[in-house]
Amino acid sequence: MSARTTQPPATLHGRWLLLARVTWVAFTAIVVGLHVAGIPYFYAHEIGNLNLGQLTSEQARIFENFGLTPEFYAAYTVALPVGTMVVFTAIATVIFWRKSDDRMALFVAFTLVVFGGAALTSDVPQTLAAAHPALWFPVHLLDYLGQVAFVVFFYVFPNGRFVPRWTRWLAIAVALLYVPNIFFPGSSLDLLGGTLFIGFLISLVVAQAYRYRWVSDPAQRQQTKWVVFGVAVALVGFATLLAFANFVLSPETMGPLAEMAAETFVYGFIVLIPLSIGVAILRSGLYEIDIIINSTLVYGSLTVLLIAMYFGGIVLLQSAFVALTGQQSTLAVVASTLLIAALFNPLRRRIQSFIDRRFYRNKYDARKTLEAFSASLRNETDLNALSDDLVGVVRETMQPAHVSLWLRPETTSEGEY
Repeated sequence: MSARTTQPPATLHGRWLLLARVTWVAFTAIVVGLHVAGIPYFYAHEIGNLNLGQLTSEQARIFENFGLTPEFYAAYTVALPVGTMVVFTAIATVIFWRKSDDRMALFVAFTLVVFGGAALTSDVPQTLAAAHPALWFPVHLLDYLGQVAFVVFFYVFPNGRFVPRWTRWLAIAVALLYVPNIFFPGSSLDLLGGTLFIGFLISLVVAQAYRYRWVSDPAQRQQTKWVVFGVAVALVGFATLLAFANFVLSPETMGPLAEMAAETFVYGFIVLIPLSIGVAILRSGLYEIDIIINSTLVYGSLTVLLIAMYFGGIVLLQSAFVALTGQQSTLAVVASTLLIAALFNPLRRRIQSFIDRRFYRNKYDARKTLEAFSASLRNETDLNALSDDLVGVVRETMQPAHVSLWLRPETTSEGEY
């Protein structure tokens, strides 16, 4: 028997629901309050870190050419984590407002608040704790809860149950290992790093893949697609940003401006995660995620390929011009641009076909079957053969348990004898 079953959502009632709501509101108020109180301290910390006298002449010139000041730099650096916290908290609030009686939705709302406001953007409250040592423990406790809750989220999403069952032991291990990692960093007990951390990340992927394949119903699969899509885009964005910073930009030359640009992209990719989670919880059935994923794969691959061909063409053509004439020519740029324009549609069609065959095989085969049936329909005159073809197309494309075709019998028109 298949392990995939549809189970009603676990809901809270009565005093347990009231207690859960009060607890969530209290945690949210504490997280937001610590952030608001920490803004002046983090602002002063960022101004202190930016010493214009330590910048190179090139860095200082770029900094001044953009009209930047230390005050603007510090304010912008503060606004990014605070804005990210606001996005996480806003999405959590909407989930809480709409589905606070659903246990899984309430846990998601809690996770978004403590992870987005206390763990991911912990620099803001931690500068407050550095100035007021009495706040050290609550700030780090919220950081700890955020880290653990985010890991547990991937073990239990979307139905709130640990699947496979052994993931509950991994959740306990993560909860234990995060204690020295958060409260005693750098000690001999701080083992959560390197290979062990990568192993836990792999377990999250394995758990979600197993759940998707063997346990989730169609609605839960749709939710999983949204979350995986948001996380995947964020991770690809991080990887692209790192490659761009290492091979194109020069942080040593750009200095603070490069840091501002990099942090902007980093936090921009991060907010995709709560946005995708919010859609998965609230509106997963409203949008066709497969279309979005397909378009992202096609145009993302197409963009990367065209950029590589564009710069590669410029390099090759410039080398050819230098070898022939001894100097570079703008014709290399023009020729590369025309080449990219000519190749855009053919490459897009080829990439679309490859992705459909590789990742959407059933839909690709169904489309090909329908195209073949449409072509034969123009020339088919035998009703029995046409009926057999139609039944075969339905069976192959939709794969129902049973197919039958009923033809309305011809009736005698009124007045005919």
